[in-house]
Amino acid sequence: MATIDIYDIGKNKVGELELNDSVFNCEIKKHLIHDAVKVYLANRRAGTVAVKNRSAVAGSGKKPFRQKGTGQARQGCRRAPQYPGGGVAFGPQAKTYNLSMNKKARKAAMRSALSFIFNENKMTVLNQFDLEQISTKSFVTVLNGFDIVKSLVIIDEPNINLELSARNVKHIKVLKAEGLNVYDMLNYKNIIFTEAAVRKVEGALQL
Repeated sequence: MATIDIYDIGKNKVGELELNDSVFNCEIKKHLIHDAVKVYLANRRAGTVAVKNRSAVAGSGKKPFRQKGTGQARQGCRRAPQYPGGGVAFGPQAKTYNLSMNKKARKAAMRSALSFIFNENKMTVLNQFDLEQISTKSFVTVLNGFDIVKSLVIIDEPNINLELSARNVKHIKVLKAEGLNVYDMLNYKNIIFTEAAVRKVEGALQL
């Protein structure tokens, strides 16, 4: 089994952790990673942009003048697109961009992304990440000790001091283990896990 060092927040080694090879050291399937990112980004799209067409705008449906004999082009109603205040022709309408991915493929994509991060030595495990108080300065000091600038921080349970200390730090995102996703792993590149969070992720993804 693959192993990784465990540190405290002062970067003192406190032990080693055996990792499940089926989660952190498996075959990297790039096509599944691509699919997972595509699905994630598509499902973030709101698709709420919309305009009113001629049937939706307010106004009379009466002909503005008779069909023939006026010397003007025939008109159906003042809600037509050529009139001020008329409906928009061929404008955008609300739609859904949602895509789906089956559970087996989604988990395989997660395992591939975690294996990639581990093989690139971009993964750090802490025995715990407890701060005595809400302090952005203390949080940044911990990151600087590990020479980490852009990273996900994965925790196993709510940690108010950590979450509030990290919220104003650029390029840092704190997630609970169940919120881990392929897009964020690739976007932030480094991952800091608590030891308990590693076990929680393994429990959810192991074969």
